Amino acid sequence: MKVLIVGGGGREHAIAMSVVKSPRVEKIYCAPGNAGIGQIAENVPIEPMEFDKLAAFAREKEVDFTIVGMDDPLVGGLVDVLEAKGLKVFGPRKNAAVLEGSKAFSKDLMKKYGIPTAAYETFDNAQEALEYLKTADYPIVLKADGLALGKGVLICGDREEAEEGVKSIMLYKKFGSAGDRIVIEEFMSGREVSVLSFVDGKTIRIMTSAQDHKRAKDGDRGLNTGGMGTFSPSPFYTREVDEYCREHIYQATVDAMAAEGRPFTGVIFFGLMLTPKGPRVLEYNARFGDPEAQVVLPRMKNDIIEVMEACVDGRLDEIELAFEDNAAVCVVLASQGYPVSYEKGFPIRGLEKFEDVEGYYCFHAGTRLTQEGVVTNGGRVLGITAKGKSLKEARENAYNAADWVNFENKYMRHDIGKAIDEV
Repeated sequence: MKVLIVGGGGREHAIAMSVVKSPRVEKIYCAPGNAGIGQIAENVPIEPMEFDKLAAFAREKEVDFTIVGMDDPLVGGLVDVLEAKGLKVFGPRKNAAVLEGSKAFSKDLMKKYGIPTAAYETFDNAQEALEYLKTADYPIVLKADGLALGKGVLICGDREEAEEGVKSIMLYKKFGSAGDRIVIEEFMSGREVSVLSFVDGKTIRIMTSAQDHKRAKDGDRGLNTGGMGTFSPSPFYTREVDEYCREHIYQATVDAMAAEGRPFTGVIFFGLMLTPKGPRVLEYNARFGDPEAQVVLPRMKNDIIEVMEACVDGRLDEIELAFEDNAAVCVVLASQGYPVSYEKGFPIRGLEKFEDVEGYYCFHAGTRLTQEGVVTNGGRVLGITAKGKSLKEARENAYNAADWVNFENKYMRHDIGKAIDEV
C-alpha cells in the first residue's frame, strides 16, 4: 500500500520509521518531510495547510492511507477535506480536533462530564480578565485558547506577572489569534505525565506513558518550548494511577466526545498532573506528542498501520497494544536561542554514526538537505533517542549518542530524565 504522512518534524519522522516497518507498505510519501524522513520516504513539496494540493496529490498517486501528524491541519479540517475526496485518512475530523484547538472547549467538556481537571474561568475580554486577577489565588496559570506550538501557557507567580501575561496574550498578541480568548486556571502541583492513546470513536487503547521537559534550560528554567526531551515509561505512572485514569479520564473523554456529536478517531494525548488529590487533566492534544512519539513509538511492538486502520474502521476493540519491556530517552538538540531567535543553515556532522546501530535513533525535526549535505533548518534540529534495559541506562545511552552529532550553535538540556534518579 501507499502511505502519505502530513508534516515535517520529529514526530512525523518517528511515525515514518514505524510505518516503514509494516510489511504491507511499499511506498511512503511525506509532505513536506525533512532531510531525515527523505531517507526512508519521498518528500513532497506541499505544505500541511495546502489542503487542496494534498488531496490532489493523494488522488494522483493513488495513496491508500494518509496519516495527519500535525495539529494545525487537523484543527483546520484536513481530514474532512480528504474524506470528502474518498480518501482513507487517520486523524480526527475538524469537529473532534477542537479538543486541542480550543482550551475553552476542552475545559467546558471536562466540567460538563465530570472529568477531573483544574478549576478555571474563560475570558474573551482582556479588561475582564485583568479584573478577575485582583481576587485570584497565586501562582496561577494563563492559557491562550488556540494553538500556540505548545508555548501558549504561562505560569505566573504573582498578580503583577499575571497582569503582564494577560496583556501579552490578549493585547500584544504574543501567540497571534490563539490569544483572542484566554483560560485562567488554578495552579496544580505534582508530577506531569503524558499518556498517548489510539481511539476509534468509541474504543480507546492506551499506549505506554512518557514524561516531557518543556522548559528551555536545565532545572526547568527558561521559556516554554515545544519540548526539549522526554523519557518513557514514567516511573510515576503507577498501576494505581493507571486504574484511576481508565475509570475517570480516558474512556470518559471518548464517551463525552461521542455524546457531543463529535466522535474522535485518531490519537488523543492526555497531559496529566499527578496531584496530591489524584490525577487531573492538564491538557488534551489531538495527535501524537512531539517529542513523546520519539520514545513511545520505538517501543511499540504492533504494526502501526494495522492499529491505525482499526481506528478508522471502528474495530479497535480487536487490537491489543504491546510494548517492549525496556525504556527510552530522547534528548533534543536545538539551535542556540530557541525558542526566541536562532540561526539556520549550519552543516550537521556525525549523522552517519546512527546507521545500523540497534537501539539508537536520530529523528530529524528542523533539517534540510542541500548540495553541501544536511543543514540545520529550525529551532529544534534533532531528537536523539536511545533505548536501555532501564531508564537510567537509556538516559546514559541517549546522552552518549547526543555527542555523536555536532553543528554550530548546538544546544541541549543536560538533565532530561534526571527525575528518574529520585525513584
